Amino acid sequence: MSSNQTRRPHASQVQKGLSPHPRIRNVIAVGSGKGGVGKSTTAVNLAVALARLGARVGLLDADIYGPSVPAMLGLSGRPESPDNKSIEPMRAFGVETMSIGYLIEDETPMIWRGPMATSAMTQFFNDTLWDDLDYLLIDLPPGTGDIQLTLTQKIPLAGAVIVTTPQDIATLDAKKALKMFEKVEVPVLGIIENMAVHTCRNCGQVEHLFGEGGGERMAAQYGVPLLGSLPLEIGIREQGDAGTPITAAAPESTAAQAYLRAAERLVEEMGKRPRASIPILSSLI
Repeated sequence: MSSNQTRRPHASQVQKGLSPHPRIRNVIAVGSGKGGVGKSTTAVNLAVALARLGARVGLLDADIYGPSVPAMLGLSGRPESPDNKSIEPMRAFGVETMSIGYLIEDETPMIWRGPMATSAMTQFFNDTLWDDLDYLLIDLPPGTGDIQLTLTQKIPLAGAVIVTTPQDIATLDAKKALKMFEKVEVPVLGIIENMAVHTCRNCGQVEHLFGEGGGERMAAQYGVPLLGSLPLEIGIREQGDAGTPITAAAPESTAAQAYLRAAERLVEEMGKRPRASIPILSSLI
């Protein structure tokens, strides 16, 4: 796919009883059954990769208790509100973003019950002044609890992506996330297997530190695509900590190319989704 994408994707169907966001063609949840699988890192780099493909992209950090998107994108400060009701998204690397992390101090804990957290996220989704986006990725909190379930019921989703590592204990939890999306009638667009393989920088030895083929077996079991297998590389972590995702810092690297291929596969799968029956803004049609 050309980096100067000219053909914009269509607006896809969402869950019954919900209407598409008027300024967003496709909202995609990025979830996992457990923490520690690199879901947020994947969501950030996937968003930047989609922007590199020429798409108009947003990223909503829905992890109230552990927002990491601002740090990974090197963003700080408070977003502006032109009317004290709506809020301007923060921007970096061609991606519009919103996160509770922009509104609180780094060391401030969010001691909120589930309903408060869910209300905050739906407000961010609705009240942020997103530009006309092709894709809005929502980095869901890890797990399949009340917050995740409520968000997937209230936010109009075109589909979901599940992030897992190859090991059995991770795919076991990832299957629970897949089943959660099934229950709320959100199609799973595919699985991304993170930390799939490590290549030693000194000797070139290839090792599957977290097992091999777990994501592929899960994809085959449930009949969903394997969008990509991402490497376990220190550069991914270093660039995330530095606030410049590897897809922006080293776009020709092996890791960045893996994210780019996963983004291309995601675009392909979105192209197969049925069109929304309710039109969104005429400027998007």
